[in-house]
Amino acid sequence: MGISDGKVALVTGASKGIGAGIAKGLAAAGAAVVVNYASSKEGANRVVSEIIAHGGKAFAAQGNNVSSTPTWETLPVEQPPSATGKGGLR
Repeated sequence: MGISDGKVALVTGASKGIGAGIAKGLAAAGAAVVVNYASSKEGANRVVSEIIAHGGKAFAAQGNNVSSTPTWETLPVEQPPSATGKGGLR
């Protein structure tokens, strides 16, 4: 069991560079990862594919407007993550 088993991580800028490395590291530790990207869909899909190929769970989600209020209905989660860490991928 990894340190992040059962957790969901949203990694911004995860389509390349440091963000991609963080996403892969969290997945290796057991987290399901939302690979967020602003413009590089190909890069995000590549990171998702690598995570899945190593037995992890991940999907790509585009978003670059951090000033707007998030709506959980638009994300593939059962419910919004809470302070207790509940919630997760559908």
